[in-house]
Amino acid sequence: MSYLLLLTLFLNLTFYPESPKAAEIQIRINQIGYLPEDSKVAVIFSKETVRENFLLVHVETGETVLDIKPVKLKKDAWGGFLYWEVDFSPISEAGQYVVKGKKSGVSSSPFLISNNAYAGYQEQLLEFMRQQRCGYNPALDMVCHQKDGRSFFGPMPDSTFVDLSGGWHDAGDQLKYLITSSYATAHMLMAYEMYPDRFEDKVNALGQPGANGIPDILDEAKWGLDWIHKMHPAPDQLFHQVADDRDHRGFKIPNKDNADYGWGENSYRVGYFATGKPQGLSKYQSEATGVANLAGRSAAAMALAARIWERDLNDPVFAAKCKRAAISLYQLGREKEGFQQGNSYGAPYRYNEETWADDMEWGAAELYKLTKEDRYLEQAKSYALQSNTADSWTVRDSAAHYQLYPFINMGHYSLHEVVDEDFKKTLEGYYKDGIDYTLKRAQKNPFHIGVPFIWCSNNLLTSLATQVILYEKMSGDKQFEPFLASQRDWLFGKNPWGSSMFTGIPDGGEFPVEVHTAPYVLLGMDVPGGLVDGPVYTSIYNNLLGLTLLKPDKFAAFQNEHVVYHDDVGDYSTNEPTMDGTAGAILMMVHFSR
Repeated sequence: MSYLLLLTLFLNLTFYPESPKAAEIQIRINQIGYLPEDSKVAVIFSKETVRENFLLVHVETGETVLDIKPVKLKKDAWGGFLYWEVDFSPISEAGQYVVKGKKSGVSSSPFLISNNAYAGYQEQLLEFMRQQRCGYNPALDMVCHQKDGRSFFGPMPDSTFVDLSGGWHDAGDQLKYLITSSYATAHMLMAYEMYPDRFEDKVNALGQPGANGIPDILDEAKWGLDWIHKMHPAPDQLFHQVADDRDHRGFKIPNKDNADYGWGENSYRVGYFATGKPQGLSKYQSEATGVANLAGRSAAAMALAARIWERDLNDPVFAAKCKRAAISLYQLGREKEGFQQGNSYGAPYRYNEETWADDMEWGAAELYKLTKEDRYLEQAKSYALQSNTADSWTVRDSAAHYQLYPFINMGHYSLHEVVDEDFKKTLEGYYKDGIDYTLKRAQKNPFHIGVPFIWCSNNLLTSLATQVILYEKMSGDKQFEPFLASQRDWLFGKNPWGSSMFTGIPDGGEFPVEVHTAPYVLLGMDVPGGLVDGPVYTSIYNNLLGLTLLKPDKFAAFQNEHVVYHDDVGDYSTNEPTMDGTAGAILMMVHFSR
């Protein structure tokens, strides 16, 4: 995360935003639309009592399909508004529609009902991932950070050069973390395994236009795999981070990096070796008890890759390389159980991961599928019992930044396939406990949203949606379909601000534009598919350092005492797209595609 990028460029700027007046009646819908079988519910809100019905109108024909009496919601009155729901779930006929006030004429934006409503959007998320590439960046057509990096805390002398080039920039900044990259890589590989026929082939391995016979999601995953191999240069060695918050020197194009780690600007950057012990090169020290969080999920990514490259891509050489890495990474996790956090230098912010059994469960489950060795199955089951519901944010009302990461335990789904019926029920129960708890939270707010609005709430939301999807596949239980639809719909505009949370999606809709990234600020680039951090509790926003809105807040009328969101470069807490957040939304997005 780039916490203080703004200070250098905008320190002397002061803006006093004016609040626009809210229209008398607001309609919030999913701007993309709905699958025919979906729960389809619009939220209506106003400062005054709404005394009219709402029409569902077919755009092409002008026909009124439904005349609906809104249902008053007895929920928390966010922002002092009164809330109603308009349910048009019975309509499944394909077409473009609007929801329209019968007397006032106030109308939603057009949206689709179609089996193809979500077709292809996963490819836009991959487009954003390519923008985040370090090394050769196809979006910018340039090469950066070839001198990554100089080692610290490793078995080699400090400042020894090690080749840690490649990977992805984490967010609007240019740090690289195994914490997030290992999850992004493994998530993409699992999404491909579940939906192998839903991904396109439009770019080559470098991300340049032109098919190469490999689905683009596997090209992107391999970019992560190649970097993980570099971060694991020997069976007993693992690096976990390149660069630190010395990076935060204002917006910059990656091949003109003005950060100085002791070797001059645009030169070598520090590479942190994973020791399993607290680290820090300045006043701030991370916490650490082991390396199993990093090793376990990196092993999962490698085991998944070994199967895919052998089975689907006919590349036994790369498959064998990944298999060896999966085995050695997992063993490293066994030897150093515990967690390694991210490192900071001049600021207190870091990735605070404190869980690891979930990652070892995932790694062991994937290794069992790869090798058929019983020890991996027994160890996966043991780690699953350690990584129960209590380790999930879904049963808590708050957590530190990335404390309970990844935000979904993918190991439960991976393991479910290969265990007996009793253990299947145990794993299903872990997912269901979290869904039930978030459902209770959702029942208190007018948008039926189940996540706490801590930093990166959108990452929690896509993970919750993914958890419901995986639970349904494991159990066959479809009772949470309306809840799933509500979480998805929030991300595409059924929220107080009427905004999608993905850049450029949908085309012509309301979506983040003034995003906290250098390509936008310095080059005016609009790259679609990036999931922004998302709304935060107003109390969190009011206490973060370095926040300065640079333009009048176009959503001022809809901010409230609970949560805030700003489409403004100056708000790194809500409007910065992240690499792992975007990758972590791919499975959800492809699930809804057809």
